[in-house]
Parts: sequence; C-alpha cells; structure tokens
Amino acid sequence: QVQLTESGGGLVHTGDSLKLSCTASGRTLDTFDSYAMGWFRQAPGKERVFLATIDWSGDDTNYADSLKGRFTISRDNMKKTVYLQMNNLKAEDTAVYFCAARATLVPASRMFREADFRSWGQGTQVTVSS
Repeated sequence: QVQLTESGGGLVHTGDSLKLSCTASGRTLDTFDSYAMGWFRQAPGKERVFLATIDWSGDDTNYADSLKGRFTISRDNMKKTVYLQMNNLKAEDTAVYFCAARATLVPASRMFREADFRSWGQGTQVTVSS
C-alpha cells in the first residue's frame, strides 16, 4: 500500500493562489512513475468530488469541467510528488483536499471516480475567506 501525505493547505483570501503537494512513500512503492495520481475535494456536508488526474508520465491530464482552467495538476517523479496549483480561489473552493493514487498506465481521461484509485491521503484543509 502506498502512503500519501498532502501538504500546502491553509487559510487564504478570495482571489489568492495556493499550491498543494502530495508526496508518496511506502515499501510497496515500486516506481512512482507507474502511478496515476488524482486530486479530489470534500466540502463540509458534501460528497467528495473529482478535481484532476495526471497519468504516470505527466503528459496526460484530466480535469473536472467545473474548474474552468483555474487548477493545474503536475508531478515530479524524482520527488515522488504530485501538485495542484490553484488560482483565483473562491469561497466555494473551501474543502478538504485529498490526493489519490493507483498503479496503472491507463489514460488520465479514464481516471475520475473514487473507485478508480486504490490509495488515499488524509487530506489537507483549504479555507478561502471572502
């Protein structure tokens, strides 16, 4: 099982930017560059929803339509880390943000359901104050 640790959350104001990180570790982590990685979020009282996926190579990404280009997912395989750059934050972006992983080479477009991933982090809180 892969362990995932998110960081970078915090309290920001409307219009600010924030970059989240998620670092993978664990004895079963053969090669990070064989894992698809994803970001989800869960707002208070709501279900967890998909945000973005990046494939093993970093060349293929998939985003939720609702993000409208404000968020960018990227990865650094040498650092075993995936990032989520969030720009022009809004109050409705307030949520706990989770990263997820699965050892797979399928395209990012096929990875957008919670069931598509096998490992999850504990989440990092992002609060956007207006």
